Amino acid sequence: MTAVTISRVARTFGAVRAVAGVSIAIEAGELFTLLGPSGCGKTTLLRMVAGFCDLDEGSIHFADRRIDTLPPHRRNTGMVFQNYAIFPNLTVHGNVAYGLSARGVAADDMRGRVERALALVHLPGYGERWPHQLSGGQLQRVALARSLVIEPDVLLLDEPLSNLDAQLRVDMRREIRALQQRLGITAIYVTHDQEEALAISDRIAVMRAGRLEQVGAPAAIYRAPATPFVAEFLGATNLLTGRVAGREDGHLLVDALGRRFRLPAVDAAAGTDVTFSLRPEALQPVTVAVAGAATVAGEIAAAEHLGALLHLEVRLGDGPPLRVAMLDDGAVAPAVGRPVTLAYDPSRITVFPP
Repeated sequence: MTAVTISRVARTFGAVRAVAGVSIAIEAGELFTLLGPSGCGKTTLLRMVAGFCDLDEGSIHFADRRIDTLPPHRRNTGMVFQNYAIFPNLTVHGNVAYGLSARGVAADDMRGRVERALALVHLPGYGERWPHQLSGGQLQRVALARSLVIEPDVLLLDEPLSNLDAQLRVDMRREIRALQQRLGITAIYVTHDQEEALAISDRIAVMRAGRLEQVGAPAAIYRAPATPFVAEFLGATNLLTGRVAGREDGHLLVDALGRRFRLPAVDAAAGTDVTFSLRPEALQPVTVAVAGAATVAGEIAAAEHLGALLHLEVRLGDGPPLRVAMLDDGAVAPAVGRPVTLAYDPSRITVFPP
């Protein structure tokens, strides 16, 4: 297992600062995800680690070995691309063996290593098949086997599931995570898919405009986003701005959407504006008072049944409605226009300092 240290790396393309002084310490055996919207610099950063993009500033180390000055083939990384990058004129065996052949591995050793790599990705016996005979999911497994067969120090994955359909994406991300944990390999994973990042990562770095917004464990980032951007990008939220009305019982009282909300206390004077994040699942319709919970009243503006889940939009006053997510246990009749009282725990609100 190999630790990765990225120190103050930067890259500029013309007038665009694609990566702006990013520093990250990735632990050995960790699956570390770079998450962000298109153009945020996550793929550029991954390519810098792989050696496909030069650094303008900074350095990258694998353990104690500096690798940013080395050509790609001497860094001992395995790369899984978004478009698979499978050679159509080679069999599955030929594709998986490609890196071993380039390294001069003997034929007998090569065959055994290819067979073991295909078994790891649940494709035993597929060596003589051609790429056109495989499904998208099988092609992605071949790409993964080709990266693993060289026994890399670090596995790099660039949007590896974006070309697969929804259910196959879920299946493949579970397989990738299970395989990474079983092998104990250090992996850097790039995606714009928040659910994917939350599901498979040990830690996540949320990027925006070439910089890090927040780094942490998935649950920690989701529950305590550091900025409004992180709150909105990582999962659904109600991002509200209101005016501080005062304090009561250790809570901040804030007026927003024509209602008064109870928030965790922060250093904000009466009359100032604060922004806060309230997750949809933290709001629950109630018919009786809930001990320790604050409430706001409104009316249902829209409702969606999504299998076991019920999504509501509740209008309080002026401005956008609040989004509510809950299990559909039949206790709420989601009729549009129906009055509803929403309870919430103030401690589950994230307040961003003014």
